[in-house]
Amino acid sequence: MGENNKKYKVVFAGGGTGGHIYPGIAVADSLKLLAKEKNVELEIHWIGNSKGMDRSIVEKNLESCGGSLFAFHGIPCGKLRRYFSFQNFIDLFKIAAGLIKAFFILKKLKPDFMFSKGGFVSVPPCKAAKVLKIPFFTHECDFTPGLATRLNSSGARKVLVSYEETKKYFGPLVQSKCAVTGNPVRPVFYSDNAQAGLKFLGISPDHQKPVLLVLGGSLGALQINNLVVENLEELKKNYIVVHQTGKKFADENKEIMESGDDSYKPYAFIYSEMPSVIQSADVVLSRSGANSLWECAVCAKPMILVPLCGNGTRGDQVDNARNFENQGGAIVLAGEDANSGNLLKSLNTMLDSEDRKKFSENCRKICGTEIPSNKIASLIMEEMGL
Repeated sequence: MGENNKKYKVVFAGGGTGGHIYPGIAVADSLKLLAKEKNVELEIHWIGNSKGMDRSIVEKNLESCGGSLFAFHGIPCGKLRRYFSFQNFIDLFKIAAGLIKAFFILKKLKPDFMFSKGGFVSVPPCKAAKVLKIPFFTHECDFTPGLATRLNSSGARKVLVSYEETKKYFGPLVQSKCAVTGNPVRPVFYSDNAQAGLKFLGISPDHQKPVLLVLGGSLGALQINNLVVENLEELKKNYIVVHQTGKKFADENKEIMESGDDSYKPYAFIYSEMPSVIQSADVVLSRSGANSLWECAVCAKPMILVPLCGNGTRGDQVDNARNFENQGGAIVLAGEDANSGNLLKSLNTMLDSEDRKKFSENCRKICGTEIPSNKIASLIMEEMGL
């Protein structure tokens, strides 16, 4: 039993995408381990989207961390878009319904603390927590804060950011509440399983060419996939190309998926083996979503980043990528620069092992020496007086 024979309750809020779930899971796991060290009995609850992937991801992953999940609570989830859309009007009702449901969930649970990882599903719980005077932190994983974080920040005890420079995007009051923690990723990314990754890929441990890992995402990044396919024969001359295409691309391009050989290894999607596959790579070609970026960075992987650009994004991937580029951790091909010539030029730079080493060292500097999930767990315990 914990201190004073009390069972402490912590609620996690966030979801909608894996990027808003997996970092929260990493914090939950660190919090559970820290509670055990302190002999504190802990209940963990999660408020997420009642539809979609949230429940299955949370329950599956927290169960694998030792059964620390006490209950998942689904709420309706709407989204506030930065552009005119009739869907904004419809989603206002979802947000209102989510707020009401989150209010009654929190009122019933009476948690000691709440941690918000972000995404629009986190906004109703944060607003409800503010009304109910439940203390909470909110975390921003991107270099520039999103709308959800801005909405949540007013009631938060602390606003946790991944980068020191992110503070400047807030007003003075919120800046005074900011703490730089880094971006939490799962513990498995901090273990060296490179050999297991090579074994899964069928690559000899003494391979002669560097391994280029292409991350097309779960749905597939068509721009990256096309760049790779257009230049595949040239890429194979210098690299072993491991290509995660995404299921849609794989279904529509069966000839490419069946053309694998010793220098080209296409996969529709890589699941539980992904951490060891990243660790086995010498170079990573990817988008620059905050979490995949940090997963590669904590593994100290040189990166070529092709950020998502255009009207369908607020520009967060470009900001993330430029930050890594400015600190020497990546080469960025954004917009019109994402072409075959620049891709081959960048990959030629990465052929030099000394150049790759410099990129790796800079990634380590960006991520720092402290594990973000552990740091956040300590802050939560401290806030609860434990």
